[in-house]
Amino acid sequence: MANQALTALAFMRTRPEIARPDVQLFFNPVRMDAEIWFPLVKPSQGHMLEAYVELLRPESRGEVTLASTDPAVAPKILLNILDRDEDLATLRRGVRMMRNIYATRPLADHIVRETYPGPDTQSDNALDAYLRNAAEIGHHPVGTCAMGTGPAAVVDPQLRVHGLEGLRVVDASIMPEVPSGNTNAPTIMIAEKAADMIRGRSTVDAV
Repeated sequence: MANQALTALAFMRTRPEIARPDVQLFFNPVRMDAEIWFPLVKPSQGHMLEAYVELLRPESRGEVTLASTDPAVAPKILLNILDRDEDLATLRRGVRMMRNIYATRPLADHIVRETYPGPDTQSDNALDAYLRNAAEIGHHPVGTCAMGTGPAAVVDPQLRVHGLEGLRVVDASIMPEVPSGNTNAPTIMIAEKAADMIRGRSTVDAV
């Protein structure tokens, strides 16, 4: 926690019966709304720890549609976040998990009070109202050159562009599905695997 922002996180299951994590918890040793301050001119905002919950597998679905027949006109994008009740329920459970973590020693010894949403925000309805007002989009776009064998696939399992010779795509755009976690590690894995394929090395040879 004595480091820069976003260096501590946890993938958690909010329900014991599910097979894999459905939220990612972020622990920040700083406040993300920090502003420039100067003694006697603009006072410091004060020290604050910050934490937030990220929904990994939202059930809500938006859409992207054409706004015009003119290709230069930006498309219409409907995010439609928190449209499904289960998304709100998962975030509520995540908030309560985070509260339990911060209420547990030794971390609890450093906490004076909960600022947002505040200790009075306890009911499902109150948490839902806060979540709808405070929610932001956090995502890593991938998959624009999705790998596969069907007609919608751009590259094959060897990352070669369908219909072209001598061209491969090696980056996060080949992911056939959006990963629920951060994309750095799987993108490195894609690059390592592609390097082996280009060089004609098998996994056993690479080891």
